[in-house]
Amino acid sequence: MTNSDLSQYNNDWYNEGAGAVKRTLWFLVNTLFLINPCNPFSGIKVWLLKMFGAKIGKGVVIKPGVNIKYPWRLEIGDYSWIGERVWIDNLDTVRIGKHCCLSQEAFILIGNHNYKKPTFDLMIAPVVLEDGVWLGARSVITGGVTCGTHSVLSVNSVASSSLEPYGIYRGNPASKVKTRIIA
Repeated sequence: MTNSDLSQYNNDWYNEGAGAVKRTLWFLVNTLFLINPCNPFSGIKVWLLKMFGAKIGKGVVIKPGVNIKYPWRLEIGDYSWIGERVWIDNLDTVRIGKHCCLSQEAFILIGNHNYKKPTFDLMIAPVVLEDGVWLGARSVITGGVTCGTHSVLSVNSVASSSLEPYGIYRGNPASKVKTRIIA
């Protein structure tokens, strides 16, 4: 049986999508203006995200305490809401559709590690939230997941596989419990 050997971990293949200066500037801006709960002004956050390459539609609301790793890998459609302390750890592309709601402390987690390899290799895959998706408070979406249009991931649930359109999912791992009907 082989053991893990993290001394051999090599992430050289990964490209953050921006140079060291831009990443450092974003780290400072993210800390001062997005993560900082003393900044309630959504418009300033949207403007800063756009300045760093995010594609953001009209009417987007970003609440205090939000943490976004790489804005140049983020797309948010019109009238979507990003709740307090949401963390978008987007090592790869995250596409959030129109009229989506990411509730408090929801977590979009793109990166994972291959536990089958002794070198614990990094694995990444994009996440897509189609129009009308609702992520409940403290829910988690992992890399490679697509949340179908108007699907719901309930509070504290974990989605590591894609969600069907209009499905309501709960648990860890999340499983479909009913169909969303919008009257």
